Amino acid sequence: MTETDRPAKDRPWVMRTYAGHSTAAASNELYRTNLAKGQTGLSVAFDLPTQTGYDPDSPLARGEVGKVGVPVPHLGEMRRLFEDIPLVEMNTSMTINATAMWLLALYQVVAEEQNPDLAPGEVAAKLAGTTQNDIIKEYLSRGTYAFPPEHSMRLIGDMIAYTVHRIPKWNPINICSYHLQEAGATPTQELAYSLCTAIAVLDQVKASGQVSEDDFEKVVGRISFFVNAGVRFIEEMCKMRAFVELWDEITRERYGVQDPKMRRFRYGVQVNSLGLTEAQPENNVQRIVLEMLGVTLSKGARARAVQLPAWNEALGLPRPWDQQWSLRLQQVLAFESDLLEYDDIFDGSPVIQKKVTELVEGARAEIDRVQAMGGAIAAVDSGYMKQELVSAHAARRARIESGEEKIVGVNIYETTAPSPLTADLDTAIQTADPAAEQAALDSVAAWKDQRDEAEVADALAKLAEAAKTDANLMGPTLVAARAGATTGEWAGALREVFGEFRAPTGVSGAVGVSEAIGEAGAELAAVREKVRATGDELAGNKGGRLRLLVGKPGLDGHSNGAEQVAVRARDAGFEVIYQGIRLTPEQIVSAAVAEDVHCVGLSILSGSHMELVPAVLDGLREAGLGDVPVIVGGIIPDSDGRRLRELGVAAVFTPKDFGLTEIMGGIVDVIRRANDLD
Repeated sequence: MTETDRPAKDRPWVMRTYAGHSTAAASNELYRTNLAKGQTGLSVAFDLPTQTGYDPDSPLARGEVGKVGVPVPHLGEMRRLFEDIPLVEMNTSMTINATAMWLLALYQVVAEEQNPDLAPGEVAAKLAGTTQNDIIKEYLSRGTYAFPPEHSMRLIGDMIAYTVHRIPKWNPINICSYHLQEAGATPTQELAYSLCTAIAVLDQVKASGQVSEDDFEKVVGRISFFVNAGVRFIEEMCKMRAFVELWDEITRERYGVQDPKMRRFRYGVQVNSLGLTEAQPENNVQRIVLEMLGVTLSKGARARAVQLPAWNEALGLPRPWDQQWSLRLQQVLAFESDLLEYDDIFDGSPVIQKKVTELVEGARAEIDRVQAMGGAIAAVDSGYMKQELVSAHAARRARIESGEEKIVGVNIYETTAPSPLTADLDTAIQTADPAAEQAALDSVAAWKDQRDEAEVADALAKLAEAAKTDANLMGPTLVAARAGATTGEWAGALREVFGEFRAPTGVSGAVGVSEAIGEAGAELAAVREKVRATGDELAGNKGGRLRLLVGKPGLDGHSNGAEQVAVRARDAGFEVIYQGIRLTPEQIVSAAVAEDVHCVGLSILSGSHMELVPAVLDGLREAGLGDVPVIVGGIIPDSDGRRLRELGVAAVFTPKDFGLTEIMGGIVDVIRRANDLD
């Protein structure tokens, strides 16, 4: 074959690395380094206070600043974040939901400042990128919501209308199935619930009357999706083909979109992070590659943007070199292989078509079920979707524990030679800058000192007044951003109007594994008897049934682990007290006192364990409950685990401790030791 005979190559997908940590200055340096290595787009990770609408000086922000992303409490920090990065030439994805309108406003203002010779409208027309902005999945799986569902949907509708008219190259929402899969969704549920979300969003925009019938096709054309790809890469690839088929059907039949380009299923992907293992973490590299193949092999269902996790994410925060390794995985596939030279290699395969048809039919049935309830918001309010996800996750955990679902290095082929990658665990991950929180506090104080307080107060008052009407809130938000308001002040003004919200946990009605049979069922039965017997022994002290408080301190909304612990503890015979996410240490202590619990279990995945766990321990001692044992679960480096035990934590569980029933037995042992029963 001569060079001229070679097929023309497709353009590679946009290559991103999800990044942001500590401070805006540190994150800016990381972005510029990654771009120099060949990354072709930015994917910004914001810290939890920024995502949930709190400033660094909020009590809820304690221990969370700069941990899972970059803090951006005001315009000055957004300037630092993108210093020397020309935004009109960049394609930027921002993982931001509840406060998406605010962060887009800050981004737009920084772009205007970078281009003083252009009119604001000209700058806006050049901006390209995506705000995740899918609030429904936050209620179901990730927990970074700020306002009640109907008001959150109003903000989404306002943003979409604004961007269609003013920032036409911007994707104002990324319908996000990624976190649904992490929360336990089957492929059918992932398809159905994310598409129900898309329907709810489009119906919201249509009902708002802010977009004409002629422009509505543009709205549909700017909707993008953000998906997860697990290690069952053939099933995942079929899922993507099913997404393409269903989205074309929905946009054509429900919304009458005639232009095929506007009906195109456009998606980016982050392959599965929670499926990565702490045990034998080197195996995660091949998992990541398989997951990438699921979203790149089929040309007709290929991702438009890909970001890959690092091999060591189950251990802690990846280092720049680890992120580079993941970027190179993409580059080898795109530039060394011949993947991009061919049409879809799966077209005509009866095996693939059979699986796609199965997924499409199952998803249609579940979509119809949700729509019959009144749509996605109604299914959130009723707790239906959350309960289904918790149940599906419980079933998967049971399959892993029984060995039916095999994970190499975890429940099969566990023997291993020492790994040079993890010979020194303390240097195998990056440590968050301990000075980041104080730097953010100093930044907010300095920012407030130099701004015009009267101008800020006026802007926030006008924002609140507009929120009481049906006016588009993007305009008042931009005014507040230019005036110098902070992230917490913007969200606080809207909370005053919209109110607070706590999403259903899905735990009480979830189907657990109490009916399990075989070895797994026998193990659970033995633990249940141990729970009963221990409760009886303590009957003269705190009553007959063992009471376990499962707490989620701080802003970490990844509640999957806490929910599964709560469900399995219930199945094991514990009385479980679980109040959901986003609690202060003081609230957890109050609940422990009120419920007279035998054990407190804390779940933290955000890296804030060294700040929040000691606060709970101190609070329990002050409340006279210093003898109540505390256990902790999360992504906790070995050195931190040792320190927590030195501080008084009875047990520390990390992702390698996958056996929930075994953990339940461990909790009973902790309670027995604390009460001198052994």
